[in-house]
Amino acid sequence: MTELDFSLPVIWALIIGAAVALYIVLDGFDLGIGILFPFFPLEPDRDQMMNTVAPFWDGNETWLVLGGGGLWVAFPKAFAIIVPALYLPVIVLLLALIFRGVAFEFRWVAKPNHRVWDVAFAAGSTLAAFSQGLVLGGLLQGIEVRGGQFAGGPLDWLTPFSLLTGCSLVVGYALIGATWLAMKTDGHVEARARHLGAGLLLGLLVAIAMVSIWTPLAIPRIAERWFRLPDFAWLSTVPVGTAIAAFACWRGLRSGRPLMPFLASVALFLLAYVGLVISNVPYLVPPVLDVWDAAADPKSQRFMLAGVLVLLPTILCYTVFNYWVFRGKVRAGEGYH
Repeated sequence: MTELDFSLPVIWALIIGAAVALYIVLDGFDLGIGILFPFFPLEPDRDQMMNTVAPFWDGNETWLVLGGGGLWVAFPKAFAIIVPALYLPVIVLLLALIFRGVAFEFRWVAKPNHRVWDVAFAAGSTLAAFSQGLVLGGLLQGIEVRGGQFAGGPLDWLTPFSLLTGCSLVVGYALIGATWLAMKTDGHVEARARHLGAGLLLGLLVAIAMVSIWTPLAIPRIAERWFRLPDFAWLSTVPVGTAIAAFACWRGLRSGRPLMPFLASVALFLLAYVGLVISNVPYLVPPVLDVWDAAADPKSQRFMLAGVLVLLPTILCYTVFNYWVFRGKVRAGEGYH
């Protein structure tokens, strides 16, 4: 095996990891807006909320396609294990995203008889977030593998831990949605979002603490990685950074600053994501299949990498341009739809 062939799985893991992180941040706030819909019963408020994400929401899901497609082409062995093991929550996730997308478009054309689409938008967003948490929990707690194939049952993913991660992701997306609204709206919607954001921040910190305690207690290899000296010294920067980000988010919500709460909530998500990566690297299917075991043939990885190296900068440039064009607050009565 050449040095390049050895490095290709690592490169692909970094690409997929970056795509997942971008999806969590970018699609997280528009899922969060759907989760918060029931807390904003007035139609003008809901119109204003949806208009803040109208130019972005469908483009944000590009990163989910890249993450899932990248896993399929670069690590087919991992894909062939993960999908059967988590088939039900994955299917629910995809159906929820479809319903949410349909509801987003149909809500505008169905007015004034759009109540059903409001419900579909809120339910689809909440169910999509919860399903993502179930997938995360099912993957973290381990998948039964024998002979390189999934050997468990169809409901192995359904455990108290996966339910915890599901609820945690709903709360987290709601927080990032609230801070997005605090940044992008004014008036009643902004004030309400800031009020909700404070409670959601506390809820997310509780959820992060519970997951952070549960995983090392339940999984010895994670406990060994985090609490082994001298690794503990530099790994402690993750919880310290989480505390700093949480304080910055709370301070920004209380002081009325537009940008700080959103950036701080993004930092909370990314730090939690980094913590999960640290706990499981280099495994794609913990703890049985690492990036080299799961990798496709090097020729396939090189071929696909050539295309990604062209498309990825293009997508990034388009995304930055889109957010720059539609920067600023969306006030009541304004919109892009």
